[in-house]
Amino acid sequence: MSSISGKIVLITGGASGIGKLMGERVLKEGAKQLVIWDIDKTNLDKTSEEFKTQNFNVLSYLIDISNTESVIETARKVKEDAGTIDILINNAGVVVGKNFVEHTHNDIAFTMSINADAMMHITLEFLPDMIKKGSGHIVNIASAAGYVGNPKMSVYSASKWAALGWSESLRIELEKTGKDLHVTTVTPYYINTGMFDGVKTNFLLPMLNPGKVTDAIIKAIKSNNLFVRKPFLIKLTPFVKGILPARAFDWFGGKFLGVYSTMNTFTGREKKNNG
Repeated sequence: MSSISGKIVLITGGASGIGKLMGERVLKEGAKQLVIWDIDKTNLDKTSEEFKTQNFNVLSYLIDISNTESVIETARKVKEDAGTIDILINNAGVVVGKNFVEHTHNDIAFTMSINADAMMHITLEFLPDMIKKGSGHIVNIASAAGYVGNPKMSVYSASKWAALGWSESLRIELEKTGKDLHVTTVTPYYINTGMFDGVKTNFLLPMLNPGKVTDAIIKAIKSNNLFVRKPFLIKLTPFVKGILPARAFDWFGGKFLGVYSTMNTFTGREKKNNG
């Protein structure tokens, strides 16, 4: 079991969506300090002020995590201002939502940099101090799209497959150290935060409630769980995909569950959100 009380927690994309909800929860769990990284200055200032008015200890940093040099410099500032991070939640993410052929090269680079590359660069900045201290917890928000390809999510799925593979590898490496170091990989279906506005789901795979996903992640941190897979059918996905022939899985997931048509009406937020 891991306690959140008294810990310093950093959340990327922490000014809105489940990032903000997780920040609120860790503070209520007794976190010593919350460090928020976000690219949206308006939401960053608003969320920081909201938490501070509740007498919580919050540090906020405006940052574009697709810029590695900015990640390195901002991480240096965090270490000076807050000290060693105990819990790192790599939450920031983006989605383009177009057929692959409609992507620009910038779309591809930006999606991969935010959803996959950035969490590796960020973790690399804070992990050595966790190892030196002998304790720490890293939470990586991947996606159910890291298990299953989906139309209009090709690059997003690629980024989440990368995140999932890296997160699993990191977990195994840290377990080999024998220290109190933990990795939790989160693979949710669509979360109703606005990022996937316009997506059509059904009762078998409903849009997830942000609060319930947040509850599951906080519970996983406290229990050192390896995975958070939501909803229940996502827990079965690796097994089902592994035993079914590709065409049979296409029928089951694509037609029966309707996953392959969920993005047909996707609109997303009015502007891309790094968080």
